Amino acid sequence: MFSEHPRGLFICFATELWERFSYYGMRALLIFYLMQHFLFSEQESFLIYAAYTALVYMTSLLGGAIADRYLGARKAVTLGAVLLVTGHFGIAIEASVQIFYLCLALIIVGVGFLKPNTSTLVGALYRPDDSRRDAGFTIFYMGINIGGAAAPLLCGWLGQTYGWHYGFGLAGIGMLAGLFVFLRGQRHLLGYAEPPNADWLRQPTVARLSREALIYLATIGLVLMVWLIMNRRDIIGPMLAAFGTITGAAILYYAFARCTPQERDRLLVCATLLVFTIAFWALYEQMGSSLNVFADRMVDRHVLGYEIPAPMFQGLPSIFVILGAPLASSLWMYLGRRKREPSAAMKFTFAIVQVGLAFLALSLGLNLTEAGEKIALGWFVLTFFLLTSGELCLAPVGMAMVTRLAPQRIVGVMMGAFFLAYSASSFIAGHIARLTAQSIPSQPAASNTASVASYAQVYMTLGCVALGAALLLWRLAPLLTRRTPDVEA
Repeated sequence: MFSEHPRGLFICFATELWERFSYYGMRALLIFYLMQHFLFSEQESFLIYAAYTALVYMTSLLGGAIADRYLGARKAVTLGAVLLVTGHFGIAIEASVQIFYLCLALIIVGVGFLKPNTSTLVGALYRPDDSRRDAGFTIFYMGINIGGAAAPLLCGWLGQTYGWHYGFGLAGIGMLAGLFVFLRGQRHLLGYAEPPNADWLRQPTVARLSREALIYLATIGLVLMVWLIMNRRDIIGPMLAAFGTITGAAILYYAFARCTPQERDRLLVCATLLVFTIAFWALYEQMGSSLNVFADRMVDRHVLGYEIPAPMFQGLPSIFVILGAPLASSLWMYLGRRKREPSAAMKFTFAIVQVGLAFLALSLGLNLTEAGEKIALGWFVLTFFLLTSGELCLAPVGMAMVTRLAPQRIVGVMMGAFFLAYSASSFIAGHIARLTAQSIPSQPAASNTASVASYAQVYMTLGCVALGAALLLWRLAPLLTRRTPDVEA
């Protein structure tokens, strides 16, 4: 698989695989750890989870910018990996809630430095006209999903069967393996990951500290700032609202004041589709929060006499992606050769429709379940399958859309807006998840008919909202496509 590619691809592949292993392994256990170890209420647990996922993508903007301007991708990825290892092993200790928040802050900032820059490294290994580039990113994407599939199965099983520190500890070991691979393989990066100005980094400043050392000290300050924000989660909503308003106003100003008519149309189409990605990911991200709790309480998880721990189901999306990505790619290529490939707007529409169908299917399964019984496992697996098939219609298209439609001189800003949209959707997802907690009594939900009805109503509402958003985008799709005829062609 790697024989025809630069050796650096394997280094990026393995590093990202283990980073995703640690991230998804910890994420699969997080909501249960908050509720069962720290005894947070469900509503508070969902809010903490939302704050965590939102901040991960907010710090990715800063991590990418610092790497591009100062550190270079190699140093940024190394810094991120060290922070991640420290954070994961810190959570495994099962200390006080403040130590837990500090470890979450280390993980948040660590992902912010590592995740955007490994992707940058993959792109740097290929010339723009290299025919191997798409295949290289496909291999890299498979590494992400291999880590995402294995982590919930192993970390989730260990955490729920033997104890939290085993599950979190295995996630830390995974990230330590990723750091080891990256450090050993740096010579294969061919010098593409070095700082843009190494001499500037080495120059002494305050107290004879180099500029590079000051950046590392500032990173510690950033960790402490994120720790404070985790303690004041109520400010994340206003922060996102402020950043979103400023970003939206800046995009509109640039579109009408600094762009040609063709660039303006492309930029406005790109911004419109970014808004719809918020709706998609806000519902999709229920997987790690409300649907994770739903699996624990409401799903009959017995298979051949064995009860599958609920966190292990978090591996299903990555498994479905591994199986479905080649089929989706082949379908788009088949339609493209016949000039019938859907536009980006229609692909987004298909994605949101499938999210709506996923929640409607789950609501239907609940309504067909006998009183006092748990919902059949097949309904839950079907829900995850539909969510993932929606992801395959939107996720690979989203970032490519930004690079195609945004003017090249502000493509970095629009990628930042893409991550900001994902951050906003993660935070909104937490508030949506809280709707499922408001009507859940203290006794097990599966034994309470009112709770079954409450879940069915919430998921029915989410499904209808998704279909409504899809209908709106379907009506807008012809207009959006006419605004970008050369790109869609």
